[in-house]
Amino acid sequence: MIKKENIDYKIDHRIFKIAVIFIMFIITLIIGISYGSLKINIIDVFKAIFFESDGLNHNIIFNVRLPRNLVAAMVGINLALSGVTLQGVMNNPLASPGLIGVSSGAGFMAFVIMILFPDYAYLVPIGAFIGAIATSFLIYLLAYKQGVSAIRLILSGVAVSAFIGAGINILMTFYPDKVSGGLSFMIGGLSGKTWPDFFSIWPYTLIGSVLCILLSNQINLLQLGDEVAIGLGLNVEKIRRIFIIFASFLAASAVSVAGLLGFVGLIVPHITRLIVGSDYRYLYPATIGVGAITLVGCDLIARMLFDPVELPVGIIMAVLGAPFFLYLLREKR
Repeated sequence: MIKKENIDYKIDHRIFKIAVIFIMFIITLIIGISYGSLKINIIDVFKAIFFESDGLNHNIIFNVRLPRNLVAAMVGINLALSGVTLQGVMNNPLASPGLIGVSSGAGFMAFVIMILFPDYAYLVPIGAFIGAIATSFLIYLLAYKQGVSAIRLILSGVAVSAFIGAGINILMTFYPDKVSGGLSFMIGGLSGKTWPDFFSIWPYTLIGSVLCILLSNQINLLQLGDEVAIGLGLNVEKIRRIFIIFASFLAASAVSVAGLLGFVGLIVPHITRLIVGSDYRYLYPATIGVGAITLVGCDLIARMLFDPVELPVGIIMAVLGAPFFLYLLREKR
């Protein structure tokens, strides 16, 4: 009698959790679209998006709330992926685009264009990317000494970030008449984001997300330590540079649209690790979902907390992120 082999059809629990995360994102997105100064019920939201071509609900949802919430999702994804990548590359749980200076470099170039060359505002995304890449490699060079250690990299990032911050303050001092727009950029916000902002960021999100997921095995090897990774045939310095470029690429796109929005790249990776663990094959997709949920949810809070007055979402992230950062410092001592 021939026995049939038992086939395990059990779905990996991490895949199930990732599926739940993306369902939660869809729910969060719908809630974000429904709520505002005018509350619109879910049925009317679907009618306005898929069946109507005119009317008050259609104009509010399609021209204001839908693009703003999609931009929030893209910004959250990009900052979260940047943060989780930097934490993996540096093997340090406190690494994030803001902490090591990548966001500052992107912000400085964007700030220069906005204040000194306002007629070329359409170059802000390109300028932010150049600033992020240049800052990343400057930090990398300052930290390099027979290889790059995570501690030197972070300390170099903090120093360069402080220097860049001084440059931004100088610009604000010499051009006080343009400070109002600059302050909004410094805090980080999503007010007034429309379809052009979405179309300017989604290619960065798509390309960055795909590349990160495709190279997830390489960053898993980095977690084993440089010596082990080299022993397994990985060109550690080359891979580290590639991932730093990815992180800069993603952070720059987010900064160019939402300004210097802090803590997303620090908080989201830690929350996601608690859900799916540290395997980047699962961590990257889960981070995409959690990053989107976080910023769409925080933007909803920022809009509704003191309605009709709207807070910049950067303030909500700072209120949530600062205690979380202190908690991490305490736990990692």
